[in-house]
Amino acid sequence: MGADRDRGGRRRPMRVVTYVGCGAVLLAGCASMPDSGDLRDVEASQRPDAQVRVFAMPPRENAQPEEIVQGFLEALTSDEPEFDTARKYLTEDASKNWQPERSTTVLADGPTALAQHSGSREATGDYAYALTGDKVAEVDQQFAYEPAEGAYEETLHLTEQKGPDGSKQWRIDVLPQGVVLGNSDFQRRYVSVNKYYFASNSPSAERLGTVADPVYVRQQVDPVTQMVKALLNGPTSWLKPVVRSRFPTGTALKKGVKTLTPDDQNRLRVPLNKKAEGVGQTQCAEMAAQLIFTLKDLTPTGIDEVELQRPDGSQLCAIKEGDAEIIASHGMGQRVQYEYFIDGEKRLVRIPAGIPAGSEQEAEPVPGALGAGDTALRTAAVSRNEESAAGVSLDGRSLYVGSLASGASLGDPVLQSRAKSVEDGLTTPSWDEGGDLWVADRDPKNSRLFLLEEGRGEPLEVRTPGIEGRIEAVRVAADGVRIALIVEEDGKTSLLMGRIEGQNGPDGRPVVTIHDPRSVAPQLEEVTAMSWAGDSRLVVVGQEEGGVQQIRYVQVDGSTPVGAPPSALTGVEEIAASDDERLPLVAHSEDGIVRLSSGAQWQKVVKTGTAPIYPG
Repeated sequence: MGADRDRGGRRRPMRVVTYVGCGAVLLAGCASMPDSGDLRDVEASQRPDAQVRVFAMPPRENAQPEEIVQGFLEALTSDEPEFDTARKYLTEDASKNWQPERSTTVLADGPTALAQHSGSREATGDYAYALTGDKVAEVDQQFAYEPAEGAYEETLHLTEQKGPDGSKQWRIDVLPQGVVLGNSDFQRRYVSVNKYYFASNSPSAERLGTVADPVYVRQQVDPVTQMVKALLNGPTSWLKPVVRSRFPTGTALKKGVKTLTPDDQNRLRVPLNKKAEGVGQTQCAEMAAQLIFTLKDLTPTGIDEVELQRPDGSQLCAIKEGDAEIIASHGMGQRVQYEYFIDGEKRLVRIPAGIPAGSEQEAEPVPGALGAGDTALRTAAVSRNEESAAGVSLDGRSLYVGSLASGASLGDPVLQSRAKSVEDGLTTPSWDEGGDLWVADRDPKNSRLFLLEEGRGEPLEVRTPGIEGRIEAVRVAADGVRIALIVEEDGKTSLLMGRIEGQNGPDGRPVVTIHDPRSVAPQLEEVTAMSWAGDSRLVVVGQEEGGVQQIRYVQVDGSTPVGAPPSALTGVEEIAASDDERLPLVAHSEDGIVRLSSGAQWQKVVKTGTAPIYPG
């Protein structure tokens, strides 16, 4: 097979493209194979179909330095598990020392290779190319994604060596560790998957709470085995301080096990090494639950059962998907009953959650004092069990907490701000799974983040090292160990993700700190509203520099999830989503309270209303 040419006229190796799943029996979603027509070059960004696998071609005989470099870069975008073809472009020593699994650098448009010419290099068997580009992200050895920016600059050095037949051939002898590729190839080759651990503050005697730890794996290179290994290797560095795995330290797949495949009953058998053979049945079931949650969406049919095995092949334990849901709370601990908002009379009202699109439904005041209208509300939050609610007064200065029970009264404010204006008062509060309440005071003279244990008592001031600006919005994840914050600094608002850590202080009261805040929407110049929309996803309202307002989804690691963003909506001031991704988005826009169900368009709920919320 020969070589084709790129747009600059340079020769490059052709790629072999195979179609997986479209064999003798035509599967749903697979097009029939054409038997006529011309061959056409297809850019990576035009090949999003996960059923397509790409394999690069090895270097051709007498290939010149430029073709070797281009062929090597092309081979980095292939779907070969061990990058065997890419290694054929390297010298033997370079291939032994190269560790492609160490990292993946993602560039906006892929690496550009520029020859570093000098007068005698070709004559002396010595050549080099500079690889440059604009960085978008880095994926580390733990498969953790982190946005990046700045210039990428590395060097490929080539030398002439003797081939098997004695002829001279160019090969790369010096190269950077890891893999570098363009963003479109990264989106084609990699898929974001959540692996699951348990929150460190989950008491072992009660139902455990899961925490999603998103990573990126190569979607055509045995992702099931990749994810099992990633789970066994432990949580990523950022999340590790607040989660725990039930797998004993050092647990790995049994030596010699290369691949794991579910059987025709969707049962996955996982042989483990000796580190796990002494665990009890309760711990083993929790280990298996971690695997079921992690692998749930990774195969077309899911994993219905996981069996963990000792090194000798005997069974440690086996649990089904339904058992895992009993062992641990996964996402929303219980079904959401209502959607809530503030109506035109400044009361907290509700409508049933998940009503069909287009259905007429009149909002009703919530039971208790917050629905009575005696205290005018600006915004509110409802606890995750939907038994309590917190409301901020119309002037933004007072925070009230009350029961959602008929006849319940409202006491004194649990927190008050000294801010002089509404915009500088208290933010919308947020409840975590444990029933604790979070809120920020935006008072310019003393802006702070507070935690009220079980929504009452003396407020705890939360430490926020690394956050220089003023907190404008607070949303705590259901797991209680991650917090999303909109922070304003120097006229710009950004979305940060922080890790919640607590310990007992000298006086016996908790000391709570937000550690390692990181940007999760760096491409947005201004973020005005956000909400959790799943285990590791948020929906965000904002705009890029010089752009218009838009609604998009972002992952907690700063990456953009695959799929279309929500339909456009103008004048969005607030937005709410549920951890249950089947429920519609709800927003406050210039049209009032509107909702967006999957596959539909935004539809009006009521004309007069603000502050839409789901429990949390």
